[in-house]
Amino acid sequence: MLPDSYASQSDRDEQPTQHYEVVKELGDCYAALSDFERARQCYRQAAELASEQAGPYVGLGVIGMQSEQLDDALAAFEIARKLDPNCAEAYGGLAMVHQQRENFQPAFEMYLRCLELDTDNLVALLGLFQTSRQMGSFSKIIHYLEVYLDKHPGDTSVLFCLATLYARDDRLEQAGDLLRTVLTLDPSKVEAANMLVEVEGQLEELQSQGAA
Repeated sequence: MLPDSYASQSDRDEQPTQHYEVVKELGDCYAALSDFERARQCYRQAAELASEQAGPYVGLGVIGMQSEQLDDALAAFEIARKLDPNCAEAYGGLAMVHQQRENFQPAFEMYLRCLELDTDNLVALLGLFQTSRQMGSFSKIIHYLEVYLDKHPGDTSVLFCLATLYARDDRLEQAGDLLRTVLTLDPSKVEAANMLVEVEGQLEELQSQGAA
């Protein structure tokens, strides 16, 4: 049996961590309720309790984004990234700030880093697709879309995004296969049906040219 003095010291060591987690979760709850002032107070208190943790600063960054205080959001996400260089949420947050400011190149790079750390991050994946469209550069995103679909083959939004990229790359048969999959999963997706008509028309034209 451990001495009372040892047990009480162990309890004291655990208390700050437990208190941090409670305060951090309370901040998350207030943020979800859009009570940003109370959420901000909780995150700042959590940061004081565990100064090495990135989580409170990610929370402060999210609040900054939601309240359109982009300078505050950028600063908070940067601190989170410095505290934890492998924090996917920090890179995703920085990417969203840059995207809102139409700084598409840094947004693209931050989304890529986020996806390297978390390939299941759908927000980052769609953000990367949007910034790629702005920059006219799609080569890197195709890989991440394919990786995501290996794990989530029924995600019609991502399937449609990948189909559009295949079509841009003249990979028409692959685009058509994906679009048919989308329509099997969601027959009401009008944009997929319209695009399939275009893709099949292009394929027929290519076949007729080959026959000639």
